[in-house]
Amino acid sequence: MHDPMYTVPPDPAPPGGTAHDPLAVALGNASLLGVGYLMLGRRKFAVAAVMGTVVLVSVVVSVAQPWCEAVVLIWWVAAIVHGWFLAGGRARQVAVRGHRVVALCVTLPVLLAVGLLRYDASRIHGSVDAARERGDCAQVLDEQGRVWLGDRVADAPLTARGDKAVRACERLRTATERLATGLTGDTSALKAGFGTLASVRAEPGQDKTVDATLNGFLGGLPTKNPCGTVAVTDWLRERKPTRNALDRSAGTAARVAPAALLGCGDALMADKAWKKARERYDQLLTQYPDDQRTAKARSGAKKATLTIELANVRSLLDGSTDMQPDYCSTPAKYSGAAPYRKGTNRALFYGNDEFTGKLPANWRTTDAAKAVLVVCADEEEDGTSVQTCPYVNSHVVGGIQDITFHKIAIPVKVYELRTGKLVASRKVQISGTSCPEVLKYTTYLTSDLGPSSDVQVKASTANVRAAFDSLINH
Repeated sequence: MHDPMYTVPPDPAPPGGTAHDPLAVALGNASLLGVGYLMLGRRKFAVAAVMGTVVLVSVVVSVAQPWCEAVVLIWWVAAIVHGWFLAGGRARQVAVRGHRVVALCVTLPVLLAVGLLRYDASRIHGSVDAARERGDCAQVLDEQGRVWLGDRVADAPLTARGDKAVRACERLRTATERLATGLTGDTSALKAGFGTLASVRAEPGQDKTVDATLNGFLGGLPTKNPCGTVAVTDWLRERKPTRNALDRSAGTAARVAPAALLGCGDALMADKAWKKARERYDQLLTQYPDDQRTAKARSGAKKATLTIELANVRSLLDGSTDMQPDYCSTPAKYSGAAPYRKGTNRALFYGNDEFTGKLPANWRTTDAAKAVLVVCADEEEDGTSVQTCPYVNSHVVGGIQDITFHKIAIPVKVYELRTGKLVASRKVQISGTSCPEVLKYTTYLTSDLGPSSDVQVKASTANVRAAFDSLINH
């Protein structure tokens, strides 16, 4: 005998006669478009669901933080659960096939689209990461440029990381421009460029992009302008080490600087900037004493020094040869001059042209670069007396006047041009004829009182040459 079996009748349909499928409603709400609420006839809930989704998506895209996705996930689960329970949940196991089909037709494309977009965002981010690891900022920009709104909605945090890589590359592009300006010798641009490199390198994962930017800058050394290159290498040499890859710029500077210093010195010599040229040659000799270019630098420094000395001497000698120039009171050396030695030493003569002008041409020169001596002559005066003779002079008592004849004494200072040192300071005594039968003289008074009792001999050209001979022919 069997007990009779009883079945529980299904729940009656809700008022209005419409049965609701909790699973269909939950699936509909899984679209985050409020489809489940529309199945329940809850339009206000549907509108609220759509508006909430729009707000959350906006926040996710703008904030782009992982916690935003967690909030969206909670919102998604809450919409599903709320729809499930609002439709009756487990208490009402009603299957409405049409509703389930509609829910699936809406929700599955949404979920599939989100999945595909997240995959696309991930693939693009992978390409961005690969380009960043290669240090290829141009490729980083190209790959991230493929990101569109759908990718950002589906995976905002991941696309935001790509945006961060783009911003770093854009900063590096600015650094590249500043460093390019720095290659002209603009140290302010160099400082700004290296500052940007340092700040970008402090960001995780930017080592390769910074290295690539630095390589491009260092590859521009040396520049076509050696003096501009020197300005760059000087700055790099003096840059405070930061104990990272940026410090290798000092090695490049040390490799490039010697040739740049030599080239800069040569260029300055060609521009007649003698002092600056010598500074560059001396810098090469001081900072890189073992470099193979030191011989040329030493020769260049010597040439610059001689040019500077010669220019200084010429400025001190500037003026008329009949007057003593500044050199006679403030002598200076010209190391390129020949030494004062045996033989004929050509000289520059200044002062008292009346006598020095009678000296032989092979004793004289007007070019400081060819001179050995500088002779400064004062006005003549009475020297040693040589003879006294009586002359008839009606203006004196007794009618006879004794006239004493003196050698012509010319005080001279002789400087060796090579050293600027005084090598002789004496009176040159010029001999000549005395006691002529008739003594001619000049008077400047209205009344003639006769000649002075002391007069100088009459010197010939030969007498003048003989007096100066010992100074010139050493």
